[in-house]
Amino acid sequence: MKTRDFGMGKNGEAATLYTFENKNGMVMEVTDFGATLYALIVPDKDGNPCDVVLGYDNPQGYMGPSGTGFGATIGRNGNRIAKASFVLNGKTYELDKNNNGNNLHSGLDFYHHRMWNVKETTENSITLSLHSPDGDQGYPGNFDVDVTYTLTDDNELKIAYNGTPDQDTIVNMTNHSYFNLNGHASGSILEQEVWVDADAFTATDDQLIPTGEIVPVEGTPMDFRVKKPIGRDINEDYEALVFGGGYDHNWCLNNNGKFAKVIEMSSKESGITMEVYTDLPGVQIYSGNFLKEELGKDGIVYKHRQAICFETQGYPDSINHENFPSVVCKAGETYKTTTIYKFV
Repeated sequence: MKTRDFGMGKNGEAATLYTFENKNGMVMEVTDFGATLYALIVPDKDGNPCDVVLGYDNPQGYMGPSGTGFGATIGRNGNRIAKASFVLNGKTYELDKNNNGNNLHSGLDFYHHRMWNVKETTENSITLSLHSPDGDQGYPGNFDVDVTYTLTDDNELKIAYNGTPDQDTIVNMTNHSYFNLNGHASGSILEQEVWVDADAFTATDDQLIPTGEIVPVEGTPMDFRVKKPIGRDINEDYEALVFGGGYDHNWCLNNNGKFAKVIEMSSKESGITMEVYTDLPGVQIYSGNFLKEELGKDGIVYKHRQAICFETQGYPDSINHENFPSVVCKAGETYKTTTIYKFV
């Protein structure tokens, strides 16, 4: 493990970048600012290093007005909550309205804009911790959470979450990394191919708030059960794609709550294939529809659909839909989940 300075957080705290390398030349870089994945460098088919995730050169970039969430640890609740409000145990809780009157990624005081404490490091992992007090972001209960990033010699990036609230609350953590298997500076991802083990997705209104309907992907542009280029159907005149400006939806995974491979992405150009494994029931696939001339790391300007996100998660707005898997975490209960991004 190596470390270097990474600039200053929003309150003047010194941020640090932690670098790990495995025996195959794969490199993982994580910063304690936002518990953020800064870089993921994978050897391509010719053995050349290829950084496959988007990012910024310093914390100021991550706190910028565009709100991209590059590499971010999202919490206490990822994705959207309708009307920024929910009822739990008979009590109504109000959240920040930061997305067309709704709540997105838990509001304006984001977990990924905070300094996290480095709890432990090993030769191939880092555990970062955050104390989220009762009432933080509008949620009930104190919540202490750890996020552990591990780089294995099997070319796996393992992200594990572990936390316990002292009151019933909502917990739905995710990572918001943007992937481009030709490298973060390479341009569009539309020719790269994706497979998703999901027979259905959650329909939304025009604000991307779930209606509660679970729609079969059969016969729609949302069907990735046979691997296909991301761009093949992305511009179809299909309501969900019109609402999202492309893919920005939750797929209902077929893993039945068990840890399993649910996604595969590959690039013929770089020869890199990424597999995604998770025990969570859903994944938000976002095709970078709102990226517009975003100045990123190494002076690279990121453009429309230059990367894609696979945000493993509970379904969006689950708290307001009884037919969705619950994201309520009971007092004293351990929230524990793992997602792996494996490169083969």
